[in-house]
Amino acid sequence: AGNPPPPPPPPTDELKKGTMSTLDPAAASALQDEIDFLAAKITKQGSLVRQLKKDSGSDGDAIAEAVSALQKLKIDADALRKKQDDLDPSKKFDRKAFDDLVLRKMFVVPSFEIHGGVKGLFDLGPPACALKAAIIDLWRKHFVLTESMLEMECTCLTPEAVLRTSGHVERFTDLMVKDTETGECFRADKLLEDAIDTLIESNPTMPAEEREDHLRIQRQADAYSPTEIDDLLKKYNCLAPSGQPYSPSFPFNLMFKTSIGPEGTAVGYLRPETAQGLFVNFRRLLEYNAGKMPFAAAQIGLGFRNEIAPRAGLLRVREFCMGEIEHFVNPDDKSHPSFSTVAGKELVLFGRDDQLGSGKTRTLAVGEAVKTGLVNNETLAYFMARTQIFMEKIGMDPSRLRFRQHLKTEMAHYACDCWDLEIKSSYGWVECVGHADRACYDLDVHGKVTKTPMLATLKLDKPKEVEMAKLKFDRKKLGMSFKGDARTVSGAMEALGERWEDFEPFANKLETEGKAEIDGFVVEKGMVTWTKTKKKVHEIKFTPSVIEPSFGMGRILYSLLEHSFYQREGDEQRNVMGFNPRVAPNKCAVFPISSSVEMNAVVDEIANDLMESDISTRADKSTASLGRRYARADEVGVPFAVTVDFETLEDHSVTLRERDSMVQVRLHKEDVTRLIFDIVHGRMTWEKVKEKYPVVTVSEEGEEASGTPAETGAKTVVEKTSRGKFSRPAEKIL
Repeated sequence: AGNPPPPPPPPTDELKKGTMSTLDPAAASALQDEIDFLAAKITKQGSLVRQLKKDSGSDGDAIAEAVSALQKLKIDADALRKKQDDLDPSKKFDRKAFDDLVLRKMFVVPSFEIHGGVKGLFDLGPPACALKAAIIDLWRKHFVLTESMLEMECTCLTPEAVLRTSGHVERFTDLMVKDTETGECFRADKLLEDAIDTLIESNPTMPAEEREDHLRIQRQADAYSPTEIDDLLKKYNCLAPSGQPYSPSFPFNLMFKTSIGPEGTAVGYLRPETAQGLFVNFRRLLEYNAGKMPFAAAQIGLGFRNEIAPRAGLLRVREFCMGEIEHFVNPDDKSHPSFSTVAGKELVLFGRDDQLGSGKTRTLAVGEAVKTGLVNNETLAYFMARTQIFMEKIGMDPSRLRFRQHLKTEMAHYACDCWDLEIKSSYGWVECVGHADRACYDLDVHGKVTKTPMLATLKLDKPKEVEMAKLKFDRKKLGMSFKGDARTVSGAMEALGERWEDFEPFANKLETEGKAEIDGFVVEKGMVTWTKTKKKVHEIKFTPSVIEPSFGMGRILYSLLEHSFYQREGDEQRNVMGFNPRVAPNKCAVFPISSSVEMNAVVDEIANDLMESDISTRADKSTASLGRRYARADEVGVPFAVTVDFETLEDHSVTLRERDSMVQVRLHKEDVTRLIFDIVHGRMTWEKVKEKYPVVTVSEEGEEASGTPAETGAKTVVEKTSRGKFSRPAEKIL
């Protein structure tokens, strides 16, 4: 049988601290492969379920079987992830400590808390408000200013006609029922699911076959028609809290409905997205841009969705901030003039084939992704790369970012390609930025309904010969059939006839079937005749395609809070928000080591100088210990702290502490503002600061202490002798 295997080695210090995996690399890799394989199977099965539910002829048993298989795969995957977390303590997220810090330091608080609060509504406190403002400011600089975008601020109130045209009035609906006595609303499919759970739990001896019948109904709860779900609620004796039967089910739209004006006759909605305001203003934007194409418009503002079951904190709320870009481009030329500047940028891509196959992501340069056809076009890939760079700028962890391509069953029929930037948090991978090539859909539908041409013009360097259809109308027949709409119908056919390739399918249908539809009107064969001809054109008119990056600022904010949170090694009571200086709510704190009048005057002088340079600063003159004040600043993510001590009164020097390393340097107080300004704007790094200024070994209470300065990476240190102070190299020269 051979010798027994040797016992495992004792845990190292790193393992005791939870900084290393207990799995050897090969075993960890094998476990990850298994998780990835299951993830691919889940994606594939989920796609099958969506397709079955879309197909009206699908068998109910087939749907139930597919849903059951999907649920089993998810359970297996969750078990494997739990095993991975248990074996790797470093991956565990201390949610209790995080939630306590976020609430205690007033990053985010429940809205109307003293009145009991409202689900899905939150208020941002001072630090999160400043953090959000900094993120938005950087977003504007990174996208709007750098790309010369046209920024708008459109109204949050949107007339029903606009959202009916875009399709929103018909979308976002769930079946709801009411308590007929109290008027309280409930989601019908959830009531049915809960009723079946209760029935099964209360009958442990239920025969397996009968139990499976109930579960089959439960798995299809969200696929039933209003009549079917009403019958099932009666079958399972579902009663409202008042004891009465529920009302008949009705569709509930997730948009907030309101009336515009005192008469109450004009229906409106709080916008579910910001994009529609940009689409309906396309003609004016194009004119403002002197007719030049391509161009981009941007808007940042609030969106509203009346979520039935808000959950996961800031990830699913009823009021949220969005930043949307609509890049209008010629559908026949989706190249981008600045693509070469990002072509070498590597992204973690999770293509649809990988989702359905290996379950593994690929790291690929965007230039290669476009070349191989993985990403549809240069403009889409360009914005994906720019989004990645933006996320890195604000301090997001690059190892927890990926771009996931929409499956065919997820995409709208008109979309060419869609990629979501997903950020990994304690809730898993969360979609935070959508990148969609929406083709010409939005401008087309608004143009057709309003009879407004949403066209751009391409000026040709040389005249071009194009094939077109020359039309001749039977005005009498058109007038008799369409009356006042006759001109509209003939105009639509003339527009279609400008390009033979567009008109040819319409013409073929008239020839073979004797009638064809255009813009909702049915044209018969005798109403129009045509001949194929050619003409020289000096310009080509086209409906632009739209490439749309859409940023969920609330989700980005929450993810950044999670990515920035950590606990000091060896002291779990010391929590830190490690914000990047560019977006930190406060860039610098200024402390006096004692509360003397002279020191407080210097604190005020430094703080005022920093704020005059637009560097947000907090001065803490409290009597708390210096270490406690450092800890308080760490909790709200202040990256730098200036300490005014007794030496300041002698030689005007102060210490500057960096939050994450807790290393301090000594410099003249006049250098502080320029130095921090340069760091915040990316012109200086902390490593270079340590090379330029002497590092001092100071305790967290502000007293110079013995230590090993070389460990901090310092080039020089300050040393005191009976004859005074001087700087010397950190490493002794032998």
